[in-house]
Amino acid sequence: MTDSQKPLDPNMDDDVERDDAVIGKALRGSLAALVLLAALGGGAAYWRLRPVKFEAADVKPAILPERRDRGSVELPKLSFTDVTQESGIAFVHENGAYGDKLLPETMGGGCAFFDYDNDGDQDLFLVDSTYWPGHEPAGKPAPTSALYRNDGRGNFEDVTEACGLDFSCYGMGAAVGDYDNDGWVDLFVSAVGKNRLFHNQEGRFTEITDAAGVGGDAEAWSTCCGWFDYDNDGDLDLFVGNYLRWTREIDLSLHCTLKGEGRAYCRPDAFQGAFPYLYRNDGGGKFADVSETAGVQVRNPDTGVPLAKSLGLTFADLDADGWMDIVVANDTVQNLLFRNRGDGGFDEIGTISGLAFDAEGRARGAMGIDAARFRNDETLGLAIGNFANEMTAMYVSQGRAMQFADDAIATGIGPPSRLMLKFGVFFFDCDLDRRLDVFTANGHLEEDIQKVQQSQHYEQPPHLYWNCGAEADSEFLLVPPELCGDDFSKPMVGRGAAFADIDGDGDLDVLVTSARGAPRLLRNDQQLGRHWLRVKLIGKNCNRDAIGAWVEVRVAGETLSRQVMPTRSYLSQVELPVTFGLGDAEGIESLSVHWPDGSTQKVAPGDVDRLLTIEQATPGESQAGTRP
Repeated sequence: MTDSQKPLDPNMDDDVERDDAVIGKALRGSLAALVLLAALGGGAAYWRLRPVKFEAADVKPAILPERRDRGSVELPKLSFTDVTQESGIAFVHENGAYGDKLLPETMGGGCAFFDYDNDGDQDLFLVDSTYWPGHEPAGKPAPTSALYRNDGRGNFEDVTEACGLDFSCYGMGAAVGDYDNDGWVDLFVSAVGKNRLFHNQEGRFTEITDAAGVGGDAEAWSTCCGWFDYDNDGDLDLFVGNYLRWTREIDLSLHCTLKGEGRAYCRPDAFQGAFPYLYRNDGGGKFADVSETAGVQVRNPDTGVPLAKSLGLTFADLDADGWMDIVVANDTVQNLLFRNRGDGGFDEIGTISGLAFDAEGRARGAMGIDAARFRNDETLGLAIGNFANEMTAMYVSQGRAMQFADDAIATGIGPPSRLMLKFGVFFFDCDLDRRLDVFTANGHLEEDIQKVQQSQHYEQPPHLYWNCGAEADSEFLLVPPELCGDDFSKPMVGRGAAFADIDGDGDLDVLVTSARGAPRLLRNDQQLGRHWLRVKLIGKNCNRDAIGAWVEVRVAGETLSRQVMPTRSYLSQVELPVTFGLGDAEGIESLSVHWPDGSTQKVAPGDVDRLLTIEQATPGESQAGTRP
């Protein structure tokens, strides 16, 4: 949410309109003023004022780039059905809003798909917030997050209380991972205030936050979070992003308004940033906070205060040196890339890598993030959802390690994404055609935003960008509502988003959360007749979930790569199994796994249209350890 692109200003009552016509009018006014000054000052004054005139001319109107031609591409007929209620999901997110417009009310709504009971299907966890102190409704119990058990056919049962997760906090996001390698996936929840860690003991959860040492500062506002093995010791470590230095008192003291009327949500640039946490897993359920010594605490070079305002998080070995790197999407300040040195420390290289800013060197309001090899080659793309009137970023690797360029316009995803306020974002193959598409969950912060910006709406439809292939006139095309279905395109206040195959039919279904509203579970009902293969990994010499592994499938002359990485999108987690759409191919040519410990395992091709579980081979084995 950049300084000039947000409707709210704690120091000024007037809103800065983002419509292109208004910007152009303001620019013309500025130029006219400069001409007048030059005329009054005479020739000598004119030359002295040239630098000022140059600065004004350098501020270009925000002109919507032309859309790329779709050429002869024929978009597929897709079908997503809203099955939220019929599937048994009755959850409604509560943000505790009572009228004072406290900033955390706008930001919550994480979710996670994971198999908590080891029955082979994807269960669902939904993060809730709660009421503010002193504003609890009489006679109503405090809201709790919710765990839903999947019966394998997409029917969900609320098992929150039975599984020990009926806790209440001002929750934000979730992270899932088997931190003790016991075969049961554990759960971490970020929050305003104390964070929570729950140990999965054969399907029932026990909170061990204090004993583990991962609760964080009681005054902190934690957001994005995720498990990864940064030191390659075989167990999962934990990274937790913090958003702002925020308290209720600070927020209320800012007197933020919307066009001078009433109370409004404040902009993040009115607050200081906050350092993230990096917790090293020391075994035995104990973690050490190594944030400072590891080098992930970055300060503003001008003020010395913490720089990060973190909302999006993902991990990938961007330079292929065998060590997992960290990418953090920040709101109104530069994005951060922490390169893993392999000695327990990180170097922040966001600026020199090209990931920190947009193409014109500006920070944006970054929310969700994902990384994938979306061209079926070695090219890596990082998609970042940004604020309203800012394009979704598409940072594309440039052939050299740790070098990226924002190709949002060149790939076609930028122009149609510009108007929306994007939160959750991820790559997935929605139609099983072998190419990764992009999904974004959209929704504004202010209910009354349309009163001051006619182009904006509080509720906004999700977007689906179909991958046409690198050789097409436009690499990504926004799928129109008539090809997605009314259930998909219905506007909502979108926040977190995740995907999983909830019903075992091989295609990927989508869950979108809403701020102070019900989530939307969209079952993928495409009927294109394409083949697929789903792969689940079990690590032996690395973390058991094999988080960070890459699976490669050779099919129809192409190599498809998918990373095991649940941490992506916004405050959310996707399923651990990876899905390969195979198109019309009835078989695959080869399959290999690049495990997080550096080993590579080749697996004999087998039947498709199934879930394949691959256990990591011990030294000397190459194709062992697979089962349907």
